[in-house]
Amino acid sequence: MSREITTVLSGMSFLECPRWHEDRLWMVDFYTHRVLSATEHGEDLRVEAEVPAQPSGLGWLPDGRLLVVSMKDRRVLRREPDGTLVTHADVSAYVTGHPNDMVVDAEGRAYLGSFGFDLMGGADLETADLLRVDPDGTVTVVARDLWFPNGSVITDDGVLVVDETLGNRVSAFDIASDGTLGPRRDWATFGELPTSRTQAEGIGQLSLAPDGCCLDAEGALWTADALGGRVVRVADGGRVLEEISTGTGVFACMLGGADGRTLFLCCAPDFDEHARSAAREAEMRAVRVEVPHAGRP
Repeated sequence: MSREITTVLSGMSFLECPRWHEDRLWMVDFYTHRVLSATEHGEDLRVEAEVPAQPSGLGWLPDGRLLVVSMKDRRVLRREPDGTLVTHADVSAYVTGHPNDMVVDAEGRAYLGSFGFDLMGGADLETADLLRVDPDGTVTVVARDLWFPNGSVITDDGVLVVDETLGNRVSAFDIASDGTLGPRRDWATFGELPTSRTQAEGIGQLSLAPDGCCLDAEGALWTADALGGRVVRVADGGRVLEEISTGTGVFACMLGGADGRTLFLCCAPDFDEHARSAAREAEMRAVRVEVPHAGRP
């Protein structure tokens, strides 16, 4: 099936972590250090927050306050009603590498992944812990040994689904009432785990690098393939139902719009920090699909 892809926003550095919230498209622009929002057609662009240490994952507490990951000083920030940003949680003692994407549940608990190693510095691959940040800022390790835990969703029946970008897989965990996680299980696998920890060799062993993702009402996951210039729709069990090529790198996606059937795509030529911070080539694109958004975020 051929689908028309349109451009919603352009001239950005590196867009990530798109969210559809209160009838607006939210996102972060890494290297201009901004949290942005706009209409579904890219109009009325607003700067919602400025995060000097580089923003990443977004979510909201039950009372509506924004949470945003501050990557390079390893904190989760909270935007107060007057617009000021305060420290919600300091995760520096719990992460190796930058904290990254997260998903926030209905109770205000944030499940947060991290790089696990110095990606941009070329370090060897290392696994990372998954953290839970409670509404009072308490930090707990809830899963270990994940291969770059990245985009995550929570299904309506209480399952946490986590993209492991460097693990050729998507993992799932049942969420208990107290926020603890059950054992990890494969939700989808695209190949074996890397056998080499050398960054170039390990990344070269990936068949699909699941990055930012979202859930639809049929229980399928749309995920950006960080190495393949495509988004794929994947069923529980790993069957690829559809693939949309973007002709450039794509690193996150989110279903939204007035009817929940617009798939927003965070596109850029690559994810190299030096190249992206020096250019303004990133775009938010959009494509219409049949099955609407479900779950969180």
